[in-house]
Amino acid sequence: MNKTISLCDPIIGYEEKKALCEVIDSQWLTMGERVVAFEKTFAGLHHMADAVAVNSCTAGLHLALLGLGIGPGDEVLVPSLTFAATVNAVMYCGATPVFVDVESEDIPHISIADAEAGISSDTKAVMVMHYGGYLVDLRQWRDLADKHGLYLIEDAAHAPETGDVGRISDAAAFSFFTNKNMTTAEGGMVLATDSEVLQRIRGMRSHGMTTGTLDRHKGHAFSYDVTLLGYNYRMDELRAAMGLVQLPHLARWNGHRRQLSFRYRRVLRDRLPEVTIPFNETHETSAHIMPVLLPDGINRQKVMEGLRHTGIQSSIHYPPVHQFSYYRKRFPDISLPNTERFCARELTLPLHPGLSEGDVDRVIEALKQAL
Repeated sequence: MNKTISLCDPIIGYEEKKALCEVIDSQWLTMGERVVAFEKTFAGLHHMADAVAVNSCTAGLHLALLGLGIGPGDEVLVPSLTFAATVNAVMYCGATPVFVDVESEDIPHISIADAEAGISSDTKAVMVMHYGGYLVDLRQWRDLADKHGLYLIEDAAHAPETGDVGRISDAAAFSFFTNKNMTTAEGGMVLATDSEVLQRIRGMRSHGMTTGTLDRHKGHAFSYDVTLLGYNYRMDELRAAMGLVQLPHLARWNGHRRQLSFRYRRVLRDRLPEVTIPFNETHETSAHIMPVLLPDGINRQKVMEGLRHTGIQSSIHYPPVHQFSYYRKRFPDISLPNTERFCARELTLPLHPGLSEGDVDRVIEALKQAL
């Protein structure tokens, strides 16, 4: 029987095990020197001075919004083609998400024209998401935000160490969840171009306390004050240790992902031209996932069952957020035709650095049979 081709295996091994054992042997498990080193290293890879490590990208998005002063009465423009956390974070702040359609099925990024049309006197920010690792045009979005006096926030969960991500927006949040381009199992990171905003985010990460446990342990402080309403969004030393091992491999893994995506494009063009791929081959990307669009009228569930029968995992990225029950009740009668058409046809095929070009060929042959 053929081996299972998983959707998104993490690359973890001896180096990660060794790093985790060193943390355990140190007996310092909570936020400490490894977290600081991870922050500095990640920031450096993005040509930034510093970063704030958190326990998830969701926490990072929440803190980014709060750090920029987003709150009740404010509106934030958001895509619906995203993971629910993008929109949930806006709700956590008491702000109102304003759903914006994607540009087209070929370019499933939040539409800049529709976003501008949705700006009101209450709009305070726009949150863009680098779908699948394919970068939005950050310069264009920066111009729009500046024109209307808005904050620009990136959901960069799919796009670490890629292009100008994190350097043009006001804040960007990254994910290290198990299926991401690098992993700490759970975890995230926040970048911000304004050092004062980053400092507020750092304070809110740990209950608004003025000193941490490590500072007090080392005798740098004997007590602490709480100066603002904070949260328990800390990253621990175990995750930071994994992150420090993973980071040096990230650029190489991203490159291999891109090569595999090129292979998908070439072989699909030859063998299954009726299956299309959003974006084009030159679009800058971290190649986080491999989204394809099935022909109209195809039963996607049966295709996925056919793939599973041959040992190939697949998924959907994403069901549109505005059609989830919670958001339908909160925001009824929203219609986003481009998003809905894209989401009805999208299928995500396996893509991760553990795959070979032969694996890609096998996936495409199985897809052909399933269709």
